[in-house]
Amino acid sequence: MKKFRLRKKHLLYIPLVFLAIIWLLPLYVMVVTGFKGFEEISLKTMWNLPASIQFDNYLEAFGKLAPNLWNSINMVIPAAIISSILGSLNGYLLSKWKFKGSDIIFPLILFGMFIPYQAILIPLVQFMKAVDLYGGLPGLVLTHVIYGIPITTLTFRNYYASISNELLEAASVDGSSMLRTYWSILLPISIPSFAVVLIWQFTQAWNDFLFAVVVTKPEFWPITVALNNMAGSQIIAWNVQMAGAFITALPTLLLYLFLGRYFLRGMMAGALKE
Repeated sequence: MKKFRLRKKHLLYIPLVFLAIIWLLPLYVMVVTGFKGFEEISLKTMWNLPASIQFDNYLEAFGKLAPNLWNSINMVIPAAIISSILGSLNGYLLSKWKFKGSDIIFPLILFGMFIPYQAILIPLVQFMKAVDLYGGLPGLVLTHVIYGIPITTLTFRNYYASISNELLEAASVDGSSMLRTYWSILLPISIPSFAVVLIWQFTQAWNDFLFAVVVTKPEFWPITVALNNMAGSQIIAWNVQMAGAFITALPTLLLYLFLGRYFLRGMMAGALKE
């Protein structure tokens, strides 16, 4: 019986491995094409390994994308951190400090998750121009912070809701204020949720194209917009384009490679429980 269970468990890995291979195929084509010469680029030889390893494509792509890479870094880091902190405070207030109208405010915040980006582009641009933030990175950071608040609030609220109220009541009896309780008790045990929302927000902001191309001027475009503009109007150097795509995707790939276990731990700790 035990052997049967082990075999059944091992059989579950077959579809998982198959799906993993399918998911990795585009990455394989992207990396391999980035090492090929221009004369090797063809749909017929798409799956073939390069005749020789050429790093010139990656160097050329990095040279074109380097200024925009720093734009992305300068935009993503503050956007992820600020939205995570605001989501944590919102989750704390909405889960542990019930006040009049809190049951209405929370669904309204979550409603922001379902508003399509395209639906608010015109009022967004008008607002950014009115507050003199249009064209630069601060306006793009503010956009991602606002759009990130619903998911970060939901994550932290569900996580804090699973924490015993007796713990906070004991702190209140000892004379701890609301902010002191948050800082001394909830914040130290919120690391799993912060791992979830920081990784999520980093990925969402890094991969954004629509807000970036609409809200910022060319000198402040992030790397995703620059990658799109690398393609020529007539002849596209697909080897350089694929090398640029890999460079663009590399930060998020490394993030999930090294921090993915913290993301899973945060989810399992109740960060995304309903």
